[in-house]
Amino acid sequence: MIDHIALWTENLESLKTYYVQHFGGVANELYVNPNTGFRSYFITFASGARLELMQRPGIPANANDTINAQHLGLIHLAFSVNSREEVDAKAAEFRAAGIPILRGPRVTGDGYYEFETLDPDQNRLEVMCRA
Repeated sequence: MIDHIALWTENLESLKTYYVQHFGGVANELYVNPNTGFRSYFITFASGARLELMQRPGIPANANDTINAQHLGLIHLAFSVNSREEVDAKAAEFRAAGIPILRGPRVTGDGYYEFETLDPDQNRLEVMCRA
């Protein structure tokens, strides 16, 4: 069983706020290692899944900046909701907040109803339900 996924960021506080505000996550207290400059939050979601947001000087940038930008390794995080109506409502919430929708909402070839977006650090996200 996967315990958590970790993301490096240069914008620790804004990324924490994004996942708490838009996905209902709960953040722990900021962890700081003064010897290395490492700082992190664990964001826990209702499902029990956790996302670790980490910051440390010297980590290179992400190039996942457009719908066609792909790279090897972790490519997206998917957040599940219960219905098409919830997918549509979340897409409307994002649009109202000025968060771009890359594609969708749509039914995918493998039977999901989803939309794609990027978080503030350009990490690709899907918000989906089973169609």
